[in-house]
Amino acid sequence: MTLRRRSFLISAASAAVLRGAPSDQINLGLIGSGSRGTFVMTVFQKEAGLRVGAVCDVYEPNLERALSTAAQGQGGVTAKAYRNYRQLLDDKSIDAVLIATPEHWHAKMVLDALAAGKDVYVEKPLCRTPEEGVTLMDAERKSKNIVQVGMQRRSYDLYLQGRDLIAEGKLGTVRMVRSWWLNNYLGNAGPGAAKLDGPLDWEQWQGPIEKRIPVNPYLFRNWRNFSDYAGGIIADQGAHVFDGIHLLMGAGFPLAVTAAAGKPHKEGYDTPESVVATAEYPEDFIGTFSLNYAAMKYKSRYDQMNHLDGDAARMDIGRESLRIFAQGEEETPAIERKSERGFGYATVLHVRNFLECVRSRKTPTATMALAFQAALVSQLANLSLRHGKRMKWNAEARRVES
Repeated sequence: MTLRRRSFLISAASAAVLRGAPSDQINLGLIGSGSRGTFVMTVFQKEAGLRVGAVCDVYEPNLERALSTAAQGQGGVTAKAYRNYRQLLDDKSIDAVLIATPEHWHAKMVLDALAAGKDVYVEKPLCRTPEEGVTLMDAERKSKNIVQVGMQRRSYDLYLQGRDLIAEGKLGTVRMVRSWWLNNYLGNAGPGAAKLDGPLDWEQWQGPIEKRIPVNPYLFRNWRNFSDYAGGIIADQGAHVFDGIHLLMGAGFPLAVTAAAGKPHKEGYDTPESVVATAEYPEDFIGTFSLNYAAMKYKSRYDQMNHLDGDAARMDIGRESLRIFAQGEEETPAIERKSERGFGYATVLHVRNFLECVRSRKTPTATMALAFQAALVSQLANLSLRHGKRMKWNAEARRVES
């Protein structure tokens, strides 16, 4: 009997007991086995009662590498190989899917997976457009399937502690959150160095994109930075940052977003590496995000920070620690918390939450509605850049207005 045919709910305690039992095994299918997808697959494999039953990719080197990695993680037991995701979704032995494809495929694959009766863990950003987000929220409401979006701060103990401290009034009233993310990709190899290491089904990779172009290894390697396929680095990192702001502040959809940016400085890219986005919220605060991928490179634990400016204290929260500085005592933190396991453990916690919800049928920590709220901010920022004005979100009508 598959998990979704069960008519009863398993309690959290019972789930812990049953986790390793054969009847409680979850068979996972991976769709999109690039570096991130394969890594998250290995995180899944560390959880008891989880078996990778299938892997799908249209790029042969990625497929072969993930199949080998999956076998190593489960005692040599091999997973089925698929080169078309619809065939994997038709596989009745697969209970849940991990979708880690490029951004332009996310919305369609999630909808197809739900139609096939699969539970879904999908990497962020959830979608490319506001229209896709509305469609996905509607599908989530109608479906009984579990969907978790890979915004791991929602499961991260450090951010949950930060949320609770803010709710307790430790900062007083917060009217502004200032966030930044610094890195540098300008020194990466240009178009001339891009190549394919094996067969690629280019037409299938382009998928739902209407604009068809000849095979382009540079685009394939750097799709995040081409607007036909993704929302640029502001969408890729903004999904994490704005979701963190929403979690900490208990905020929902923005009222409006305004953005400014420099021109792209990387050959071939049509999305900028330096962007400032300001979001206005009905909870009576603004959130600003300064993104600069033309800065010096930092160690990952220092490359992203959020400052929450309260009228009684300020909270600085990054990947590994949070500190609260009280008014008049800015030199020494009044409260300091550090993650014992580090930011990498957030993905473990997030995957674990998803699997617990697959078994219990409870709501996961990062639903599609929450993920769309975060993705929407970057989408409005890109629209603001395109049209040169403040873009508003009509929450009642669920549409963009200017």
